[in-house]
Amino acid sequence: MKGRSLAELLAGFLVLAVAGGFLLYAVLHGGRAPQASGVELTAEFDRVDGLASGADVRIAGVRVGSITGLRINPETFMAEVTFRVGSDIRLPTDSSAEITSEGLLGGKYISIVPGGSERLLAAGGRITETQGSVSLESLLGRFIFSVTQMNSGGQNGGGTSPQ
Repeated sequence: MKGRSLAELLAGFLVLAVAGGFLLYAVLHGGRAPQASGVELTAEFDRVDGLASGADVRIAGVRVGSITGLRINPETFMAEVTFRVGSDIRLPTDSSAEITSEGLLGGKYISIVPGGSERLLAAGGRITETQGSVSLESLLGRFIFSVTQMNSGGQNGGGTSPQ
């Protein structure tokens, strides 16, 4: 009995060590580290719900960079996002950026839509056309409110009364 419990204890430690190794690997190589090289740009958004440093910056769904910082602009009270894109990506000055979700439960990232201008954003440039994060809770609240209004409107003399 004593040999069996020692074997079980060793097996348990082995399982924990392997799980810890996988966790360490996932943290170190999870792809959430900010991009170290490239062109640094900024954009201001009214909402950045769920966006985090290290999140992706994508063009046409392809990762081209990552977010390096988030802060509040004390003058405009807008969320200022700093990000880097690869040095091979040349963005026109009229490009736009929006915060998009990977899915219903997925993380958030910045999606850039390149413009058509011939002038290009230089390092330290700013994207001015932005669309902030859409709050799922807000959308659901609006939907529930509108359905409630439609139902109450139909019951309060919205049609003919039975005779």
